[in-house]
Amino acid sequence: MKVIEIKDLHKIYNSTQIKVHAVNGVTLSFNEGEFATIVGPSGSGKTTLLNLLGGLDNPTSGQILVDGTDLSTLKPSALTDFRMRNIGFVFQSYNLIPVLTAKENVEFIMSLQKITAKDREERTFELLKAVGLADRADTRPSKLSGGQQQRIAVARALASKPKFVLADEPTANLDTKSAYVLLDIMEQLNREEKITFIFSTHDPRVVQKAQRVITLEDGRVVSDELKK
Repeated sequence: MKVIEIKDLHKIYNSTQIKVHAVNGVTLSFNEGEFATIVGPSGSGKTTLLNLLGGLDNPTSGQILVDGTDLSTLKPSALTDFRMRNIGFVFQSYNLIPVLTAKENVEFIMSLQKITAKDREERTFELLKAVGLADRADTRPSKLSGGQQQRIAVARALASKPKFVLADEPTANLDTKSAYVLLDIMEQLNREEKITFIFSTHDPRVVQKAQRVITLEDGRVVSDELKK
């Protein structure tokens, strides 16, 4: 089943001196439960494409359909709500809320969604256990290693059971051991929860794990490889 459909997507940035066609006619789709990565050299459009998929930026033209909903038709408040309920994000810099504990960071989106305290607690414990950090539930981010913070970020991204998770260079700040631990956790959660993961990365460790590798150059898809 298709979760995302991208149709002739363009994103053009204009400045006084230069015009940049960051995403140039991309047409793609992603199915439920995929574990895919977008690769390409710096400036190829990877992060821009992820930002467009997440509704964090607006395309110049083209369509992004999530379960049939065209993101460009949603007003800002409706888009914020749709994003909160359907899309999970994992960032290179973790983006955890420093004054909240690990448990509170994971619960945060669910509290915005008005999920009951009992259901929040059960889901949070389930996810902290899945990422191997149930014993650090009451710890603030500053007391966690980079790898542990990123695992909390993954748990937070999955808390509301989104349609898909976007991960922008999630292993960039991690050592090899932490990166492989994180990737193994995401791969296991992908299988168990059937949630689509889409990565943007330069990291060969992520590419090695991916089931599908999409290569961008100058904002265009130049290859789309499904591994056997």
